[in-house]
Amino acid sequence: MPEGRHFLDVRKSARGLAWEHRLDPRQENIALAIAQTHGVADIVSRVLAARGVGLDETPRFLDPTIRELMPDPASLTDMDKAAERIADAVERREPVAIFGDYDVDGACSSALMKRYLDHFGVHSEIYIPDRIFEGYGPNPDAMRELISRGANLIVTVDCGTNSVASIDAANEAGASVVVLDHHQVGGPLPAAHAVVNPNREDDLSGQGHLCAAGVVFLTLVRVTSILRSRGRADLPDLLAMLDLVALATVCDVVPLIGINRAFVVKGLVAARRLGNPGIAALAKIARIGEPINVFHFGFIIGPRINAGGRIGDAALGSKLLACDDPVEAGTIAETLDRLNQERQAMEAAMLLDAKEQADAELVRGDGPAVLVAVSDNWHPGIVGLLASRLKDHARRPAFAISFNANGVGTGSGRSVSGFDLGRLVRDAVEAGLLVKGGGHAMAAGITVRRENLGALRTFFEERAAEQVKNLRDGETLKIDAALSAEGARFELVDALETAGPFGAGHSQPVLVLPRHRILDARAVGNGHLRVDLASEMGGRIQAMAFRVADSDLGNFLATGRGQTVHVAGSIGSNYWNGARSVQFRIIDAARAESASKRI
Repeated sequence: MPEGRHFLDVRKSARGLAWEHRLDPRQENIALAIAQTHGVADIVSRVLAARGVGLDETPRFLDPTIRELMPDPASLTDMDKAAERIADAVERREPVAIFGDYDVDGACSSALMKRYLDHFGVHSEIYIPDRIFEGYGPNPDAMRELISRGANLIVTVDCGTNSVASIDAANEAGASVVVLDHHQVGGPLPAAHAVVNPNREDDLSGQGHLCAAGVVFLTLVRVTSILRSRGRADLPDLLAMLDLVALATVCDVVPLIGINRAFVVKGLVAARRLGNPGIAALAKIARIGEPINVFHFGFIIGPRINAGGRIGDAALGSKLLACDDPVEAGTIAETLDRLNQERQAMEAAMLLDAKEQADAELVRGDGPAVLVAVSDNWHPGIVGLLASRLKDHARRPAFAISFNANGVGTGSGRSVSGFDLGRLVRDAVEAGLLVKGGGHAMAAGITVRRENLGALRTFFEERAAEQVKNLRDGETLKIDAALSAEGARFELVDALETAGPFGAGHSQPVLVLPRHRILDARAVGNGHLRVDLASEMGGRIQAMAFRVADSDLGNFLATGRGQTVHVAGSIGSNYWNGARSVQFRIIDAARAESASKRI
């Protein structure tokens, strides 16, 4: 790193990272211009400039609208074919089957499509495959079964792009298939009536950042336009369904750029009205006592919807989100909440085993470029969560694989920024090392035979070692700005929210509290630390460090009482017993070696 780019001269933090100024000199000038021209708070203007927002773009960025950011749905390849076919089904009142995925995006996409069809009185059925017995995506038997029950049209959502044999089976049985998906293409496209996927090679729409629910929403916008042109006036309010699109966009961790950002901003407005009985029931059972925000979607509501697909009935999530009966919604939400608690207990036990395997690998030099942890006893519905935890633990791509009695492993992988895990998996499929596999840059799923595990590890190492090493060697924590406890006020929290929502592709601002003294650090909850900090001027702020038990950062904070440190993290609101307070979420810390270091 060039001299002078170290923030507060931190070259090695508690997490082993160098801290780097996020803004370069050009961005510093843009930030100053934004603050002076638009009256934006200095820290907010720095956050905007660091994320590529220009001076002229600022007003629109701070108030994103669906109307301004909505792409032309017809720009997606096959869109008109798909929308015309769905419009025909609406007008003819054809029975429709909706084949979805078992994750949040699949549940939201399925519910969105069903709610739209329900508005017109079109009979529709959602089918979500069992994760364990059927696996991801359409299968020929399920397609034939849906057709035997009367479906003339099958719409696959969040799946279907790589389901050639299954869609051939549907065609042979006499049904039309429309694919609405966003996953990377792993081979020839299926012979569906239409395949709408912004990530297919011949799609020039530039909307590859959409999740499946986003693709479904654009499709329904186009269907509505077609129905209007045919004289229909009884059209649904699609904007009222944006809560489903926002929930899927957050939980599928797609980049919060372009229309995705507007989906989440406006979708949160819809979600806070609690118009969807399913979302309202989950918010109630999870005791969310504040306006629903991105955190609630990603870490409270989303995991409960996912719990059904992981260890219970895979259709529960979509059934809940499509439900209009508050009593039924409450019953389903209770079941999902119970399943989520069971999932958490299972995950905790499995994670101990997975971390032991990972740590044993990491003591051998720098360890493998891609971690691969395996077990005969793990629940295959939870391996994705294990992979995510391992990736965070070891700061490198990671897979967790559960083998059954027949020696076939179901695995899931999670990647670090800058490494395309989906491509690695597709290459392994082509090399004959996987039974099947697919995904995208940050996440992938695989099926592997036990006898190929050693060769797969070697393949991963050969393909990934150099790039992962370069990514790890160059890893830094980018800092947006410095802040004191005295400046951590509601006004700043609210102003930063206007620059959000933050997530993939629009990273959470990282602020530093320089030279703050640790007054107290105590364990709370399941592996968390509550840390009380004081500035040199006497201002105080409460901070939380989540899931840091037995980590280098956790040990640094727990043993640092009375020491003066630099603390990096994000600022937000905390609600407790109806009261709102400012809270700092710690993600790193470093010793404050000198009072004279440049900020």
